[in-house]
Amino acid sequence: MKPLVSVVIPVFNGEKYLGEAIDSVLCQDDARLDVVVVDDGSTDGTSEIIRGFGPAVRCLHQKNAGTGAARNRGVEAARGDFLSFLDADDLWLKNKLTVQMKTFMENPGLEAVFGHVKQFVSPDVDGETQKRLFCPSEPIPGRLPTTMLIKRESFFRVGLFETNWRVGQDVSWILRVRERGISTMMLPDLVYMRRLHEANKGITHRQFINDRVKIIKAHLDRKRKKSCEM
Repeated sequence: MKPLVSVVIPVFNGEKYLGEAIDSVLCQDDARLDVVVVDDGSTDGTSEIIRGFGPAVRCLHQKNAGTGAARNRGVEAARGDFLSFLDADDLWLKNKLTVQMKTFMENPGLEAVFGHVKQFVSPDVDGETQKRLFCPSEPIPGRLPTTMLIKRESFFRVGLFETNWRVGQDVSWILRVRERGISTMMLPDLVYMRRLHEANKGITHRQFINDRVKIIKAHLDRKRKKSCEM
């Protein structure tokens, strides 16, 4: 029997794109899936979208606490041997799990497999906004939780997502992957499509830089502390 893969999708007021995101998971080639959508206090039609998928999707509700907390709630409820993540406005390529699981079968010592990501401007974005968006034309390596497939026990070696960052939870978590010595591989395959649209362009560059600096400083502080203890 194929391993069970839990897919955790956090969402807040995501009715516009959530259905497409879930569809991209459910159409994965030949995969056993445990799809967990965590509604992070939505006030729009998100719940109705989730209910429309019936028993194919499990839905958890919580008061609004942010992406990190929603992912953690989903992980705690996950039943799979492997864990993966998808943002509610993005898409998986239909062979994502196939190529990543094949890599695990060929490399039993691996703990996490990443892939490439390509950004695209959502078709509903108006022309003026499209001009302001920076959208690279080529795929790039996606060392992110959302491109990843990871063994359940390896995820818990790294630990849950931090919830004290407005942005940057992904950077913080990936740095801890390195600290824990998790065995990883980056595939050349495109596995993830990141949507650019009106809502997700609102995080300011300054906020991202500020959080990134703090996260990297915390990472370096932990490394120095570990060196002193050796």
